[in-house]
Amino acid sequence: MPKLFPALPRLDRSQWPVALAAGATLAALMIPLNIGYAEVAGLPAEVGLYAAIFPMIAYAIFVTSRNVIASPDAAIAALIGSLLVSINTTGDPAYSLHLAYALSVLCGVIFLLFWLFRLGFLANYLSRAVLIGMITGIGIEVLVSQIRKMMGVSVEADGFFREVLAMIAAIPETNLYSLAVGLSSFAIVRLLKKFAPKVPGALVALVIMTVLVVAFNLDEKGVAVLGTVPAGLPRPTVPDVAFKDWVALIPGALAIVALTLSEGLLLARKYAQKYEYKIDPDQEEFAYGMSNVVAGFSGGMTLGASGSRTAALDEAGARNQWPSIVAAVIVAVVLLFFTDLLALLPKSALAGIVASAVLSLIEIGEFRELYHQRRSEFWIALVCTIAVLGLGTLQGVVIAFVLTTIEVVRRAARPRSSILAVDPVGAGFDPQPVTYPRLTAPGVVVYRFGGPLFFANAAALQEDITRLVEAHPGEIRWIILDADAIHDIDATGAEMFENILEYLRDNAIRLAVSRAYPPLPHWLSVYGLMEAIGEANFYETNREAVAAVTRSGD
Repeated sequence: MPKLFPALPRLDRSQWPVALAAGATLAALMIPLNIGYAEVAGLPAEVGLYAAIFPMIAYAIFVTSRNVIASPDAAIAALIGSLLVSINTTGDPAYSLHLAYALSVLCGVIFLLFWLFRLGFLANYLSRAVLIGMITGIGIEVLVSQIRKMMGVSVEADGFFREVLAMIAAIPETNLYSLAVGLSSFAIVRLLKKFAPKVPGALVALVIMTVLVVAFNLDEKGVAVLGTVPAGLPRPTVPDVAFKDWVALIPGALAIVALTLSEGLLLARKYAQKYEYKIDPDQEEFAYGMSNVVAGFSGGMTLGASGSRTAALDEAGARNQWPSIVAAVIVAVVLLFFTDLLALLPKSALAGIVASAVLSLIEIGEFRELYHQRRSEFWIALVCTIAVLGLGTLQGVVIAFVLTTIEVVRRAARPRSSILAVDPVGAGFDPQPVTYPRLTAPGVVVYRFGGPLFFANAAALQEDITRLVEAHPGEIRWIILDADAIHDIDATGAEMFENILEYLRDNAIRLAVSRAYPPLPHWLSVYGLMEAIGEANFYETNREAVAAVTRSGD
């Protein structure tokens, strides 16, 4: 069962000022950003703010990380927007809202299933290259959409590249007041981040730009403002969505869950190591699950792990989840008493703030690193980015998963196998490439296979054995298989093993196995291979195996 309040310790009087100040900082970050991300997703502003109240409290109650902040972010917002556009073909805003609620509930349920069945390890299959490419593509897409909002133009285009061309064509129609407000907000956030990082730049920019818009009546000159935001706390909601649309939301929900776990668990481990405490990865999944279920039933958008807000809270000295509770209360107060002020917020200022936030998603430095470190992963990242931009966010995520699978299978298909030769001083064995086969001892070859034997690499084992036999025709009497790395065999691998045994018998060669550690003997017995090899031909070490077969004289 999950524990309650693991990251909400009892605070003494000396600790409350830090918690209150950090909570105020978090609220100052969340109010503009959550509104901005709701806009990115094509949802009303209050949906972003509702995510910062009850869902955030639920997360703080269950999470074991004292540092990680759960909140909507740019990648999740872009995925939500892509899903809503593709599923809600009628464009009905009310139905889009219910789809967003359903997505939050669905994500929560999937998180809870991951917790129940301990499936968090699946998030590890999103490689760093895929994450870099996918998040960079999403970052570029969101950045371009915010530039369009700062320009104050409306373009209709199918696909990212057409949208860029349409925006270029619309440059003469740019509202200069709107652009000035957006760029000024962007500049204020960037400058404060550089010279006064503890100051909530997003809030400062929003306050200054709102005052200017009101003072000079810029809304009458084409600067769009947020408009009416419903006052009061969120009310219980029940997603009213057709069954077929629940099903259609599943791929997007899985993508959001995988993305959140990949980033969130990494972030949690990073801060746990930094401050020397332990997290429970399974309960982290439970916390995300509960917060998203609560979001779906309280009118909020889907939450994930927020690296930027986590870093900001760390700089503010927060070492537990109390600032999340404080921030939730502040957002609730704003919704109860200050929605009239929210209505005056200029949309181009929000766009400038979001544009500044998503710059951190565009991983140019990471691409450069991949290019110099491992060229194949650089190309995977680049393909993911282009797929997200060219085909759409959700399709790009699907391609990212496919590329990850291909990369895993590609690497597993060529395990690092070797021939073990006696080293010059005779103290042990020296691994040599299989491409240059040599005898370990007269008539004997020790061959080490470099991984579990399954459908993707079974052919590699047969190819290596054939290469060995053909390189020494008539010389080899024994092949000793060093099975240290073979901890599993699937049905394809077993069938290939049988073919190899038959091939060796046809060439008057016997097979011995060394270092067959559990559970390998079990699987060999299941497939009938233990009997085919002969239990007497299993040895604890390579040295023992070589000595035994050499003495046998066979």
